[in-house]
Amino acid sequence: MHLLILRGAQHPLTRFYPTAGGAGSPDSEDPYPDFRDFVRAHRAAIEPLIASRVTNTNEVGRSALLHAGFRAIAAQAGAPLALIEIGPSAGLNLIWDRYGVRYAKDGVVAAAVNADAPLVIDCELRGDGVPPTGPQPKIASRVGLELNPVDLDDADDRDWLRALIWPDQVSRLERLDRAIALFAAEKPPILAGDALALLPDALARGPRDAAAVAYHTIATYQFSTQMKEALESLLVVAGLRRPVWRLSFEHDGTLYVLSAIRYADGTREETRLASCHPHGTWLEWLA
Repeated sequence: MHLLILRGAQHPLTRFYPTAGGAGSPDSEDPYPDFRDFVRAHRAAIEPLIASRVTNTNEVGRSALLHAGFRAIAAQAGAPLALIEIGPSAGLNLIWDRYGVRYAKDGVVAAAVNADAPLVIDCELRGDGVPPTGPQPKIASRVGLELNPVDLDDADDRDWLRALIWPDQVSRLERLDRAIALFAAEKPPILAGDALALLPDALARGPRDAAAVAYHTIATYQFSTQMKEALESLLVVAGLRRPVWRLSFEHDGTLYVLSAIRYADGTREETRLASCHPHGTWLEWLA
């Protein structure tokens, strides 16, 4: 529905879509009659989308959390980072360091990184902790491993990614568009396929003088128990040769948690860094 409306479908329903300029409110009138009529009128276009498309979002706001997490890992590793993102979608969080972040507390900016970047993400601080905002970690390499890559050079893929933004969140759509423009100048590699099959080679190919970091943001919830165990085993084995790290942002059953995990010599050390909003709108630093 949102895709067709963003592409210019003319119908009374569009007044309920702020991303298309609508100002109507479901609090004051029932949108369902128009919704039903829109579906009936556009059924031929909607059915192929349902049959072929998947929900593969790429929330740029999570880069506010990655800034903090990678700084924590870089301080521990003492080396440039070789980044491997599991499930990057379009790859917009592969270039997290190209964005800036403003961390605000009670409406006042408490800390900032890359404040002059073309895209600056606002993130509210909760609790008493302040995330690290020191020098930018050095990036030795970066690659994404994605089962269903989103090709931002393809107009259909790009439009679908935009349509996955909730239609009442205009600022998120504007932020996404700016991130897409930045990505066009960078285009880090994204390998298509099963991340678990691709990960061992990606770890082996990283620069030897860099700290390998596998990371994921709300991606492994789609993994089966066996797949999660396989990911853990792969990293344990990789850590037998040299230390490797994992930056995880996933739901723990109660909260969305940002964690740093170090694998070395058969051991696993996990540090709970922060609890966060799933879109990165707020962060409570715990480390």
